Amino acid sequence: MNDHVIVGVDGSPESRAAARWAAQEAVLRRVALRLVHAVDWPLDPVFPGLGRQDVDRWADHALTEAAQELQRRHPEMEIATRCLAARPAAALAAEAADAGLLVLGSRGLGGLVGFIIGSVAVSTLVATDTPVVLIRVADDPDGPRIGSDAEVIVGVDIRESCDLVLAFAFEEAARRHCPLRAVHSWKMPPAYAYVPFFDPDNERDVNRSVTHMVEDMLMPWRHKFPDVDVSHSVFTGSAGDHLVRASQGAGLVVVGRHLRRSPLGTQLGPVTHAVLHHAAAPVAVVAHE
Repeated sequence: MNDHVIVGVDGSPESRAAARWAAQEAVLRRVALRLVHAVDWPLDPVFPGLGRQDVDRWADHALTEAAQELQRRHPEMEIATRCLAARPAAALAAEAADAGLLVLGSRGLGGLVGFIIGSVAVSTLVATDTPVVLIRVADDPDGPRIGSDAEVIVGVDIRESCDLVLAFAFEEAARRHCPLRAVHSWKMPPAYAYVPFFDPDNERDVNRSVTHMVEDMLMPWRHKFPDVDVSHSVFTGSAGDHLVRASQGAGLVVVGRHLRRSPLGTQLGPVTHAVLHHAAAPVAVVAHE
């Protein structure tokens, strides 16, 4: 059964924050937690003079230290560790194949919000169908940002099925006993920019129609999760920009990623890309058709 939580651990402050967040998520889900460290051997020359045994000892120490800290915090939790000799992205994606969630740490952008998305995180995101959550040090559950009343934000698109994304978002809101807000953004067709006498009522009519479509999309999920306090916001303009603004003070932002492949390989869409790089909260990426 795909239920346990996986977290990548490398001894950095970002991975320690991710491990603490993942442990709390495992508690909410009442499942086991697995800490994974992967070393791509031979090491990059940035680590001169380190032998295989040195690296293995360091990796074992990082995993043991993280596991012991989390076990002290959550003595009833089942915690396992794995140290793998493989490319980190491939190893994490393989480990996540039978998991319910994969959690990764990411460097924050200093005094700004958002993430620095490294090559390992991007490669892992596009290599797994398992939902992935990215965490910064600022998202550490020991810090001031995490609160039981912090809402879950979910980006929805009325032009396609969002069932997997909505299922994940509603389940997270239900676990946290917090509100959920669906955010949708739309734009008038480019041709309207050249209409000399554009009637603003047209835009208002479209906005009302889009709002009704979002309400219809949410209706079955309201019935399935009657205890979740659900709201929605419909905007015109960039979906990424509105989701980033909505992330301020949120507990989690949920976005989708298409599983379809382009000739250049699997890509992150522009909205997901914008949210990953600029959101002020943990970001969950849910793969869907």
